[in-house]
Amino acid sequence: MTVHALPVPEVVDDRRRTASGRWKMLAVLAVCAAPVIASYLTYFVIRPETRTNYGTLITPPREIPAALGLQDLAGRPVESASLKRQWLLLAVGDAACDARCERQLVLMRQLRETLGRDRDRVDKVWLLPDAGTPTERLLEASGGVSALHADRAALAAWLAPADGHRLEDHLYIVDPMGQWMMRVPADPEPAKVKRDLERLLRASASWDQAGR
Repeated sequence: MTVHALPVPEVVDDRRRTASGRWKMLAVLAVCAAPVIASYLTYFVIRPETRTNYGTLITPPREIPAALGLQDLAGRPVESASLKRQWLLLAVGDAACDARCERQLVLMRQLRETLGRDRDRVDKVWLLPDAGTPTERLLEASGGVSALHADRAALAAWLAPADGHRLEDHLYIVDPMGQWMMRVPADPEPAKVKRDLERLLRASASWDQAGR
């Protein structure tokens, strides 16, 4: 008669515990990964038509051109890269600044102030595609906007208005990496623009810091 070795109880228990532990670990990983997988499926596969943003998302975002021809009001050259590392509310308009332009400058000031403690993460920039100089009254009304001359053709190659509108009809939102990523509708509702800004600032809170 051949006597076969019987399984050792301790070894069997160890194998069972190892297998059970692996299954539990896989279950935990699946639970943790589920939200990420669901978000990718939703965005890339299902892609729901309803959006919660008020402004128009620019996809893909457009990097600020190095050759934007920026100059300060004294005629000194300004590097485009100096506008990075801060969220920007950006308006385009000649130095004469008609009534619409003035409303946009005031709106930018109001939007920034309503952001409370996050206002230091947002700068206001007025790009002037002409050689004129804004009046002190306009600059004061804007609450300290950064006014810079820019090349009109370079601006038109970077930013784009909605169909039937001019560049001057919109505000534009640029992220801290220097990418134009959202266009505010013409004649916007301030509360809805503020909501977009708050969401953007909240989403970037982990990597964006105030001040350039």
